[in-house]
Amino acid sequence: MPVELHFDHGTLVVLGVPEGDARLAALVSFDRRTGTHRAPAHRYRAIVSHLHNAHIPYVDKARTYDRLDLALSGPLEPFPHQRDALAAWRAAGGVGVVELPTGAGKTILAVLAIVHTGRPALIVVPTIDLMLQWQQVLGHWLQRPIGLLGGGNSEAREITVTTYDSAAAQTEFHGNRHGLLVCDECHHLPAPAYRFIAQGCLAPFRLGLTATFERPDGLHNVAAELLGPVCYRANIDELEGDYLAPYEVKSLAVALTEEEQGRYDEARALYIDFLRGSGVSLDRPGGWAQFIAVCHRSEEGRQAFAAYREQKRIAFTAQAKIEALWRLLLRHRRDRILVFTEDNDTVHRLSRLFLLPVITHQTPPKERVSLLAQFASGALPVLLTSKVLNEGVDVPDANVGVILSGSGSVREHVQRLGRILRKKEGKRAILYELCTAVAAEHGVSERRRQHRAYQKEPQPRRGPAALRPGPIDQVPGDMPDRAGSSSHVPSDMSEAPASRQRHPQDRADLPTPAEGEC
Repeated sequence: MPVELHFDHGTLVVLGVPEGDARLAALVSFDRRTGTHRAPAHRYRAIVSHLHNAHIPYVDKARTYDRLDLALSGPLEPFPHQRDALAAWRAAGGVGVVELPTGAGKTILAVLAIVHTGRPALIVVPTIDLMLQWQQVLGHWLQRPIGLLGGGNSEAREITVTTYDSAAAQTEFHGNRHGLLVCDECHHLPAPAYRFIAQGCLAPFRLGLTATFERPDGLHNVAAELLGPVCYRANIDELEGDYLAPYEVKSLAVALTEEEQGRYDEARALYIDFLRGSGVSLDRPGGWAQFIAVCHRSEEGRQAFAAYREQKRIAFTAQAKIEALWRLLLRHRRDRILVFTEDNDTVHRLSRLFLLPVITHQTPPKERVSLLAQFASGALPVLLTSKVLNEGVDVPDANVGVILSGSGSVREHVQRLGRILRKKEGKRAILYELCTAVAAEHGVSERRRQHRAYQKEPQPRRGPAALRPGPIDQVPGDMPDRAGSSSHVPSDMSEAPASRQRHPQDRADLPTPAEGEC
């Protein structure tokens, strides 16, 4: 009797496992509930390869896809880094992660991989905006209807784009329909809610795409296990000028007012006193989660956590930052500017202060499309956002970025830089980071700048003394001062009115089992 393979809700049921086959036994587990051997669907390639190499007869009733005859709609000459990345991925057997900066053409690389593989493909992306962008690019180059799953769309096709949320819900039903799995922004995949997308899919070919693969929690190893390890990497500074816009990064130091400094010192003292008394070390793995747990066990702890948040808020929304932002807007009034904040509350306050448009996760899709179109045309030269534009959304016209506030995440900082680096004739990009000298923000700034993209040249010492600011009209010195503008900058963000709610594959290129059988 031949071995039979069946797909069952994200798993492989393997019937007729030969006795004494140690390799196959290591790939499957016995399910006492059904009296069958079972394996996660992502082991499909390993199981089929073993059966093929060991000359064990088998019947594959698991996969429901066939090969596709795919060709590009026109000439497409990849950039050298795209060609090298594709070659590296092919050399790895059609599995692995490619790490390329934002704007370096990860989508085109995926198009080439899809055509090379010649299998139905599922592309998983983080957002609906990205899903629609991918549909447009794939439709253009492959000249065939592209399916969509997510955002009210439920039409699956041989080439389908979906969001992580929708894929997580559909994998147990659709996990046997595609031979290639592409995970864009694949650093999201290790999240417990998303791992099953790759675990429950039998696709023998897998491609992960990201600008920043490593995660501080080490869970990128999960993505490497499910997609394959990093097979190719190119850095921002290696592609700058030829394939990405030339850029510079400026860190501008500002000071708290006397009143802000007083409130900051009071809140920080309360937070630090409790932290020291709790015995928790934030430098240890899991320290932050432990601190939160301790805080919520007592009223004193809750007050300390509130104080922690307050000292961060004061630093993130300092009045001098608002004034510096205003001067940057004046200086770059002929540019396309993206302003990033840490939270939606701040971005809405800035919107009311400066009467500027906002894009957050709450912005309706149609409005978001309209705002991005007006930004591209120049009708709206400035967009305010918190985190929703950090990754994925294509804004090639943006050439100035201003980070008013943000987390200590290196990934977030690299993503924000990437938003303004898409190549365009004559474009030069600049990213400003507005930072106070206080400890609550200085540490955040130091952590998020630990990436070679921010170390193009020797950097001056960035300790608290180096961040000690001068008067706001010296930041930066060639900006017009406030007297040169007729617009009023509110003396405090509280002057703003109340919030308005709105929210074919060549056989020689791949292992015989994978190519011949998968």
